[in-house]
Amino acid sequence: MGRHRQRGRPVSGIILIDKPQGLTSNQVLQQVKRLYGAAKAGHTGSLDPLATGVLPICLGEATKYSQYLLDADKGYRTTATLGTKTTTGDAEGDIIEEKPAAHITEADIDNVLPQFMGEIQQVPSMYSAIKVDGQPLYKLARQGVEIERKARTVRIYSLKKLQYSTPQLELEVLCSKGTYIRSLVEDIGEQLGCGGYVSQLRRFSAGPYDEEQLYTFEQLQQVRDEGGHQALDELLLPVDTAVMHWPEIILTETTGFYVQQGQPVTVSKAPAAGWVRLYLGKQRQFIGIGEIDDEGRVAPRRLVKTNNSNTSV
Repeated sequence: MGRHRQRGRPVSGIILIDKPQGLTSNQVLQQVKRLYGAAKAGHTGSLDPLATGVLPICLGEATKYSQYLLDADKGYRTTATLGTKTTTGDAEGDIIEEKPAAHITEADIDNVLPQFMGEIQQVPSMYSAIKVDGQPLYKLARQGVEIERKARTVRIYSLKKLQYSTPQLELEVLCSKGTYIRSLVEDIGEQLGCGGYVSQLRRFSAGPYDEEQLYTFEQLQQVRDEGGHQALDELLLPVDTAVMHWPEIILTETTGFYVQQGQPVTVSKAPAAGWVRLYLGKQRQFIGIGEIDDEGRVAPRRLVKTNNSNTSV
């Protein structure tokens, strides 16, 4: 028997997809993987089928950094329909309760929204992707099973009313990882005394990325049809863009050698603590990420294979 060979191209980088409504994040991932003919791909946290917008897809070496995008802050624009509750908290669920909402004024909304600023407690929806004993909650919910969920602390950095025309309330939300917009909308509806659900949802930012950088499937398909995989590869963002908010460390050939052997090194003017981006030499070749250890040294934590041109800046 011969050695197992990995199928697909060893291409690395990040492509920002404008996720269409109606597809799961995994369906988007598989389509992008096929378009690129990539050997390895991963996404950075699920968007509901209802949602559209920024979905970073990591290819090759970039999959090592998907966790840091999962942990990043997010930005959403959402339309809440007031006066109605659904089983799922969004437009895909069945209506379970209706209450009058025509009396809700902009002043009522302006009084309620500040209550959801800063650190708040959220109980995740039964239709979320959170796993309990290995089972996603949404699968249990579809079986008619409901279990108790613990409230989680999330942070709302900004919550703006964009427009209100009863019963439609448009909001812009900047929030921490783990925030469920459908839970936020349901809680706002409860505070207004009329209930509410998410009828539209668009993610306009995820960590360092925003919707101005997005590509649709149609655009990617056209690029591949006209220029092949090489033209597609030119659209990829470098791997290190996932962690550009961290300080950078430029290593010499010597210190870089030891880091690539997994050993911590002393670097002058390094930060006192925290995570750092690691680059090699004057060419600033990205080789991975490190962390300042207890002795103030730069310790490698996750390195990339440096023989792939897409992994450097």
